[in-house]
Amino acid sequence: MSTYTPPPSVVARDPHWAAKMQRLRARRLAERTLSICDDPTLKAAVTEAALGLARARTEAQAASIEQGIAESARSEWVALRPEVVAAEGGLADAQRELDEATERLTFRALPRPAWEQLLREHPPTEAQADAGMEYNVETFPAALIAACHIERDAAGAEVPSMTEADAQELLDSWADADAKALFTTALVVNQTIRADLGKG
Repeated sequence: MSTYTPPPSVVARDPHWAAKMQRLRARRLAERTLSICDDPTLKAAVTEAALGLARARTEAQAASIEQGIAESARSEWVALRPEVVAAEGGLADAQRELDEATERLTFRALPRPAWEQLLREHPPTEAQADAGMEYNVETFPAALIAACHIERDAAGAEVPSMTEADAQELLDSWADADAKALFTTALVVNQTIRADLGKG
């Protein structure tokens, strides 16, 4: 009785494909964050500090040329100038204050079956369908926001997050532009293609 011996190319392909499939299974779902800060003075302070740092670097670069600092040593020389160091510290302080005053909402894409189930649960009305809508514009936004929102504690562990009622409250109480930004962030994370189609 003869036995079949697969060609070496097939044997070699099996572990290769298994390894690739393992990497594909391990892909993390896309995430996107919406940052919210209601203090325009803190945003302006960061912008001004960034401009101040750019000016300090430009002036230090000009001074390095005037003083004949070798081109290979200029970057380090500029970085160590007191005015540049001070400007970097000012920017770091301004950014830290802005970060402390900023609320962040993070959204993670849903696996395809969950996305399709959510669409089935919130079908468009007849009028909405006639207008080309894929979902009920009254109920789907809050449901999607709640389904996609993730919250992490200080240690990075996921904790209970936004409910559908929470999401609807924000959509109803925020200004139209902010409410649209909230829904759009949850929607876009589910519709952004991360694969390069047709590229080798």
